[in-house]
Amino acid sequence: MGWLLSAGCNQDIACLFLSIGCGQDGQAVKVDLNKKEPVNLKESSDVITYAYLPQYSHTVSYQRHHLIVEYLRKETNLNIKQIFPDTFEQHMKMVSQNKIDISYSNPFIYVKIAHRYGARAFARIVEAHNQESFRGQIICRADNHHIQTISDCRGKSWIAVDSTSAGGYLYPLGYFAAQGIQRTDFSGISFAPGPGGKQEGVVLAVYAGKYDIGTIREGTLNVVADKIDTREIRVIAKTPLYPGWVYAARAGLNSKVEKKIKTAMLKLDYNLKEHKHILETAHFTGLISSNDRDFDPVTELAALVGISLEE
Repeated sequence: MGWLLSAGCNQDIACLFLSIGCGQDGQAVKVDLNKKEPVNLKESSDVITYAYLPQYSHTVSYQRHHLIVEYLRKETNLNIKQIFPDTFEQHMKMVSQNKIDISYSNPFIYVKIAHRYGARAFARIVEAHNQESFRGQIICRADNHHIQTISDCRGKSWIAVDSTSAGGYLYPLGYFAAQGIQRTDFSGISFAPGPGGKQEGVVLAVYAGKYDIGTIREGTLNVVADKIDTREIRVIAKTPLYPGWVYAARAGLNSKVEKKIKTAMLKLDYNLKEHKHILETAHFTGLISSNDRDFDPVTELAALVGISLEE
């Protein structure tokens, strides 16, 4: 089950959560985000579904990826539609049910859906400064004088993004373990509630003083800069770098479809004006070919900290 907006906007997009839409004259019109209706995502056999793991709000997911989806539709002549799972768990479940054909996810979710459901990596992103990897951050309020070093996190309350978040949980968990700090050393570990927007939720919860520390992926503070004064948040530590976000095809997806999409993605060139805008909107600088072996460090880290890929 997915979602479509209950609005008359003539867009070939599934499950949009936007504050603006399009009218027949091309002018922006208001769309009510609360009006949504369930649809059968596979009612048309030619639809190729594309989903961004909901690390941020659905609005951010759409804003970042609608141009790349539009580009892929034109470049491949495939009927590609962006859909929006509400949670990390729902994203994985929809992959298992063949409701997500192309999954864009963090590497920890990828190793889970590869292990459980046979998903296969075919590309991963290059971020700013040609960085092919990313990391997590451990944060607290800037005025929290009880936390100055990583050792001071012992006995404190911790809010993480999700139990399946890479930068927002697994990577920091591994970092804590390397410093001799175990899960049982915290007064409690909580996960951000609600659908989507969990990265932002962690920052806002720490900012509000509800938790002593939080863990997020690097770059999240930029996303909430319009909501809070990010100078009130201090980064205590950064984790090591791990392989970046990954595109994967579900098990059973036609290999010709996968090849078409991969070829189109790898053609995106940051030096071409028309491609640069697409990539910058998605917060990429490019895409590179990938395979399952690239994510062995993530699988090994999960085993090191005692997290099963079945959890």
